[in-house]
Amino acid sequence: MSATTVESFAAQAAIASLNIYQKHLSPRKGFSCPHRLLHGNESCSAYIKQVLINQDLRTALQLAPQRFQACKVAAQTLQQSSSGCIVIPCCIPL
Repeated sequence: MSATTVESFAAQAAIASLNIYQKHLSPRKGFSCPHRLLHGNESCSAYIKQVLINQDLRTALQLAPQRFQACKVAAQTLQQSSSGCIVIPCCIPL
């Protein structure tokens, strides 16, 4: 099995994992992607999935940490500007 075949299989497995996350886990986690909320574009999982589809696994592995760092900064910005209610639904009565 060539390295290209292994990399292609790994990319397809990552895409399948992201599909499962987006369909089954993300809707139940209780908050939305801070990067998407702040900047109005795609979520981090959608962004990484598009990189995997349109580029390659290596590029996705290089860009993912940068995107997650930007998402962390977005979460901090949202918390400061709105007392955290957008990122984590802290204002909902239990």
